[in-house]
Order: sequence, then C-alpha cells, then structure tokens
Amino acid sequence: MNTPKLTVRNAVPSEFEEIGKLMVRVYSQLEGFPKESEQPNYYQMLANIGALTCNPGTELLVAVSAEGKISGGVVFIGDMQYYGSGGTATSEKNASGFRLLAVDTSFRKQGIGKLLTIECIAKAKEKKVRQMIIHTTMAMQTAWKMYEKLGFKRSEDLDFMQGELPVFGFRILL
Repeated sequence: MNTPKLTVRNAVPSEFEEIGKLMVRVYSQLEGFPKESEQPNYYQMLANIGALTCNPGTELLVAVSAEGKISGGVVFIGDMQYYGSGGTATSEKNASGFRLLAVDTSFRKQGIGKLLTIECIAKAKEKKVRQMIIHTTMAMQTAWKMYEKLGFKRSEDLDFMQGELPVFGFRILL
C-alpha cells in the first residue's frame, strides 16, 4: 500500500465549508444510512461542521495531503457534555470522544480513518481522561472493524436510536 504523505491538523475556518461538503457527500453515499430527506437536521449539522468547534475543547481535525488536499476529517470532543448525541454518552465523566469521521472516497483504503482515530486517542490521552467514547452504525462496517482492531469495545449502555437508525456505542479505556 502506497500511502501518500499526510498531515493531521486542526482545520481552519476557511476550510469548514469544504469539510462540511465532504461530510455530506460521504454520509449520503453510505448504503443503509438515512438520506438527507429522512434526517435533514443531521445533514445540516454535517454541512455546518465547523460550528461544532464553538464548543469548549472541541476540535475539527483534518488529514491533508502534501498537495494540500483535504482527504478526511473528524470532530474531537474533549468533554462529553458537548458530544451532541442521543443516549447517555453526554453524561459520561472523565471521557473524551469523537464523531463524524469521514474520508473522501478518492482517498479510501489508505489508512486515513485510522490516522484520524489515532490522533483523537492521542488527544484524549493528553487530556488524561480514562476513556474515549464513539458511536457507529451498521452502515459503517469498515469503520466498525477498524475501531475494534484499535481496541474499542462495544458498550451497549451507550446505544441509542437516531430516528429509525440504531446507533451503537463503543469505548476504549486509556
């Protein structure tokens, strides 16, 4: 596998719109995932992904190629009260999380999702929290497998329904 040179860094506000479009494009193409017409508020959040950085300790991370192309992004949440999901995750203490991991389809199978996940784990360790919490769906089997390989374990206590969509919780102890 010939992985291009990538840098993971915080997105800058001038990139927020491009990242939002990438998020909408990636999530709308997931087989079995709700479409924009079914969950318009969710897609509005994706399109305005940069707004999440207004929450304390929340960062929008991007993977950028040597040529400056944004190949993926993820939202790191340092304090779970700002996680913004259903279920009990927002009441978890001494924890960080990440949400909305997306990799541009033209950059898939290059380890970008793993790179972004590892960066989020490193940020959580820097904060000295005890655990990291994430969610995924059946439509995200590639990510699901990657999370398990990195040591995340299913945590049914974190599961919830997003409309008609079952959302599955995972955690990793740090």
